[in-house]
Amino acid sequence: MDLRTQKKIVTVLRYAILIPVTVILLFPIYWMFTTSLKPPEEWTPTPTNPRIIPTRITLDNYVFLFAPFGVMETFAQFRETIHMPLANSLILSGSATVLALIIGTCAAYAMSRYKAGGEFAPFQLLMFRMFPPIAIIVPIMILYSALKWLDTAHGMIVFYTVVNMPFVIWLMKSFFDDIPKDIDEAAMLDGCSPPQVFFKVILPLVKPGIAVTFLFIFIMCWSDFLGALVLTYRYWFTLPIALSKYQGLFGYLYGPMAATGVIAAVPCMVIGIIIQKYLVRGFTFGAVKR
Repeated sequence: MDLRTQKKIVTVLRYAILIPVTVILLFPIYWMFTTSLKPPEEWTPTPTNPRIIPTRITLDNYVFLFAPFGVMETFAQFRETIHMPLANSLILSGSATVLALIIGTCAAYAMSRYKAGGEFAPFQLLMFRMFPPIAIIVPIMILYSALKWLDTAHGMIVFYTVVNMPFVIWLMKSFFDDIPKDIDEAAMLDGCSPPQVFFKVILPLVKPGIAVTFLFIFIMCWSDFLGALVLTYRYWFTLPIALSKYQGLFGYLYGPMAATGVIAAVPCMVIGIIIQKYLVRGFTFGAVKR
């Protein structure tokens, strides 16, 4: 068997494995999207009629989320729209992500270049994230109750910022460590001050890392359920909390739940598309040492 035939066989086997695996991994996304377009009678599949492909496409599930009056009158007890939780999620996740990125990036640079906090500071920060969320949320709830920060925007932003700070520091520190210190020294020899070295020389070099970290932290804040469940109750509950409310006397409202899931995926997809040119470089940053 010649080399060319061997390569063809390997290629065929590779696709024979990748295609089924890809279909299995993407099927839940396909099922969520198609369920969001199904009428109520097709939400729950039956053994004889699984309804993999909708027989009738409708946008009532999306209309129900933003204007529940007049559509699907069977579920008239659900009168809350997702305008407020969607806006809350965007405000809280966006603000906390930017704040955590600013503070964490500065801290990561100080730890990488000046060993701020000592050699074990990064590990101590990581230990904070190793605690189960349920173990720390109760003390935080008691503290927030004393400070009257429950169900407030600033309370949730501070919570998301502090909780995700270790991730920012660890990710950004790894990117800073991959940049030779000779670049800092060369910039200082050219007359740059330490802040100028950081803002004008180092930060432009780690733009891919900043993009990857921003997307990762935004997803962490956007998908949080436990923190929003415990620390909010009326005004600042987020999209995951709204998603959990679509159940009642008639069971689970799978159509609106699937539509909410599709809407919840849009911001992360949009951010990923905007920063896609940095993502590949960011994920492979430091893979090849300079």
